[in-house]
Amino acid sequence: MTTTTDQVREFGRAWADAEVRGDVDALAGMATDDFTLVGPFGFVLDRGQWLDRYASGALETSELDWHDVDVRTYGDAAVAVGVHTQQAAYMGNPMNGDFRSTHTLVRTPTGGWALAAVQLSPMSSPPVPPAPPA
Repeated sequence: MTTTTDQVREFGRAWADAEVRGDVDALAGMATDDFTLVGPFGFVLDRGQWLDRYASGALETSELDWHDVDVRTYGDAAVAVGVHTQQAAYMGNPMNGDFRSTHTLVRTPTGGWALAAVQLSPMSSPPVPPAPPA
C-alpha cells in the first residue's frame, strides 16, 4: 500500500515533469480552481496567470528537480516542504536557482491530490553577524 507521503512525493515528481514539458493541460489538471503561487520575489499568481506562463511561451523550464521533500499530512490536506532546483528562463531572462518550496495539497473527491498553493523562497546563507569590536 502506498503511503500518503509516497503519493505526495510522486505527485511532486509528476508536477515537476509537467513544468519541464510546459504541459498546460497536465498542470491545469493538477491544480485547484483557486490555486495560488507566491513567487521567489513575492509576486502572486492566480491559477490562470500560473498556467499562462507556459501557454504564452513566456516561461521555459529545461530542468526542475524537487528534492529533499518533507511531507506532513492533516486529514485531507498535506504540506510538503522541499528544495526546488531549476534551470529556466522567463521572457529570455535566466531564472535559474535553488528555492525552498512549500506545496499545499488537498485530497480530491477521487482520492488523488491537487495543488492548492506553492510558495518559493530563494535559498541563501544567513547573514554573518559582524565581529565584536576589539
